Amino acid sequence: MHRFKNWQLLAICVLTWGTTWYAITYQVGRVAPEVGVALRFALAGAVVLASCVMRQERLRFTPAEHGLLALQGSLMYGVAYICVYHAEKHLFSGLVAVGYSASPLVTGIGARSLFGTRLPWRFVWGGLLGLTGVALIFWPEFGKAAGNRDTPLGALFTVGAVLLSAAGSLTASRNRAHDLPFWPSLGFGMLYGAAVCVPVALWQGQSFVPPAVASWWISLFYLALAGSVLTFACFLTLQERIGPGPTGTVGVMTPLLALTVSMAFEGFHPDASTFVGAALAVAGNVLMLRRA
Repeated sequence: MHRFKNWQLLAICVLTWGTTWYAITYQVGRVAPEVGVALRFALAGAVVLASCVMRQERLRFTPAEHGLLALQGSLMYGVAYICVYHAEKHLFSGLVAVGYSASPLVTGIGARSLFGTRLPWRFVWGGLLGLTGVALIFWPEFGKAAGNRDTPLGALFTVGAVLLSAAGSLTASRNRAHDLPFWPSLGFGMLYGAAVCVPVALWQGQSFVPPAVASWWISLFYLALAGSVLTFACFLTLQERIGPGPTGTVGVMTPLLALTVSMAFEGFHPDASTFVGAALAVAGNVLMLRRA
């Protein structure tokens, strides 16, 4: 990943995560969210650690280091994604994507509070501008969901996902600052994220038997390999270079691609507000990424 430039890492994250919102719809309803998340990150973590073994990387950690990896994985890959999957059971995927567009501000504020990271006003204004643009794009979906009794519950899951993901991102930043190796940390973190889902699923009496449906299996491998291994590696590499706040701009740009996917596969028809919102979102990202 270190061979890639920052804009390339950002593009991979946006292009891949922008399509995973649609891929998750093939998982929801087939198995319980806790089971889907557990299988996804168990597969992803196993692939990452297998590659570490092949490269003969260090895989031994102290109990304290495992505790940090467990915290990172449980937040970033476990409970955060449980909330995402549950949110998509109650809301349109676009609404969940809009919720995630708040992640730059949340992560940036967290980095400022915990690590003393400088948070320039242009970053704040850029985040607000991008959030406004993405909200404008999906405004029709807000209107459709207004009379749905499931909307408050879906919104609550979305807020929880954003907060938990931001906490996991900040933990990952802290772990890298303490020289925990990149790939082993990623692999163990994903396995811990999967592990935290298992007792929740068992407590609810959920089955771990996967469905015999081709679309479910295809989406699982796409979510695990492309949507987890590839993109999280790019995301955490980018975070290491430019910090957790600016890296959160991925959460603003991703819904723009989700909109395009919705137009192509879900019959979404854009209007004037769509194009205005897209322009505002792009302008906000330019402002946030622009060097002082």
